[in-house]
Amino acid sequence: MEQTARYYATGHRKNATAKVWLMPGEGKITVNGKPAGEYFGRKTLEVLIEQPFDVVGAIGRFDVVASAHGGGISGQAGAVRHGIAKALVEANPDFRPALRRIGLLTRDPRVKERKKYGRKRARRGFQFSKR
Repeated sequence: MEQTARYYATGHRKNATAKVWLMPGEGKITVNGKPAGEYFGRKTLEVLIEQPFDVVGAIGRFDVVASAHGGGISGQAGAVRHGIAKALVEANPDFRPALRRIGLLTRDPRVKERKKYGRKRARRGFQFSKR
């Protein structure tokens, strides 16, 4: 792995999409021009996006620059995590079995169900009153 290498991958979660670039470095994660901790604002989401590095034992070996859009911050964090996992496989194919075993390479297919007519939300009906 040469020092000028850049690895790109796209991650998806709910309605969010993240473009992720991985470069050899000291472990800085930047999302939409801000540090990950400042952008997401929750420690749980920070831990979530660092999970792929933890699984393959590459904490502090790569810098991440990500561009996330669509959905909310939770979906964007999941999209960044998915993109990081895919980019790690591009950087080193030996990481694939470990990431696959934990399920980090699978795109989570769950998205919000559309609202139906005659109902309040997707499935919630209006309150029934007998009298």
